[in-house]
Amino acid sequence: MYEQFYGFNSRPFQLTPDPEFYFESASHKKALSYLGYGLNQGEGFIVITGEVGAGKSTLVAHLMQRIDPEALTVGQVVTSALDGEELIHVAAQSFGIEVSGRDKAGALGAIESFLQDEARAGRRCLLIVDECQNLPVGALEELRMLSNFQLGSHPLLQSLLLGQPEFRTTVASHPDLDQLRQRVIASHHLEALDEEEVEAYINHRLEHVGWQGNPAISAEVLSAVYEATDGIPRRVNQIMNRMLLLSAIEEQSDLTTAMVEAVCEEMLADTSKGARDIPAQVTTSASVAETAIDAVPAPEVAALLAERDQRTSKLEAAIGELQNAGSHAEPMEMDPEVSEAINRIESRLEEQEQSFRHVVGMLIEWLEEDASREAA
Repeated sequence: MYEQFYGFNSRPFQLTPDPEFYFESASHKKALSYLGYGLNQGEGFIVITGEVGAGKSTLVAHLMQRIDPEALTVGQVVTSALDGEELIHVAAQSFGIEVSGRDKAGALGAIESFLQDEARAGRRCLLIVDECQNLPVGALEELRMLSNFQLGSHPLLQSLLLGQPEFRTTVASHPDLDQLRQRVIASHHLEALDEEEVEAYINHRLEHVGWQGNPAISAEVLSAVYEATDGIPRRVNQIMNRMLLLSAIEEQSDLTTAMVEAVCEEMLADTSKGARDIPAQVTTSASVAETAIDAVPAPEVAALLAERDQRTSKLEAAIGELQNAGSHAEPMEMDPEVSEAINRIESRLEEQEQSFRHVVGMLIEWLEEDASREAA
């Protein structure tokens, strides 16, 4: 990988959230302030929203590093369109509460008992729910009901809700969420990085892995990256990751605007081609294998290759005859059909090579998205 070529101690632009690379933009600083205020209140809901890739998960990972586990017990849930009862069970499991085989009432009873035990031990409890835009209103109401648990006058559970911009709209305007709105004690929307912050963000991540100016990155390149990403951190990571790989392959010591354009075109081509030929989500090794199988040459390519072999045999025989006839023989013109077949084969093979590169690129990104797959 490119980190060896440039002497980095790790990949600076991996796609998975890593608190070690946390960058505090103006908007992230505000978000942390709101989080700090909300956590000090010890009750209700804190709502953080932002575009896909804006850095919500990295913010939470950074927050987790600052929390004292002896004082705060945290459960984390990433939702997937759960209904109310499913959410209750998943929330219980996030705290390590065994609720298998229990109905909703049994699960709620187990959660309340757990929260009371934690409070008696001097620990508060925080439930972090990510991707809240996927939750139906009924499930959000169940979260509000969990906030009703108390020990005397002491609230037992606080919730941090993370979601995309549409979740912010839902919370603010849905007529059935009035009671939940009344319990939101802090809210913030993560904004994209501005152009200066994109430059500082890129430098910050590079310096964290030991970058000392190689490769060189000009102001024009940084501006082009900002224009291509709209300041969304994950998009910056995607483009920078591919640019560094491309520059290492070409053994370049400078990143250029031409590389930015080439990478953006490649990503656009990947997206459009993937919409036609590749499953929307590659989430298991089996689906990755199926994607790779899709890149096997089509039957017509096999037919063309067989035709090429036949033509080649004829050419070899003709060459042998010419050699036997002596050095004064007239040169033989290539059969137009052979020439046309070879051109078709070359064109088809080029398409297959592009398809292969696309699949390999997807495999690399899939592996890099989860640190547990790094060894693979």
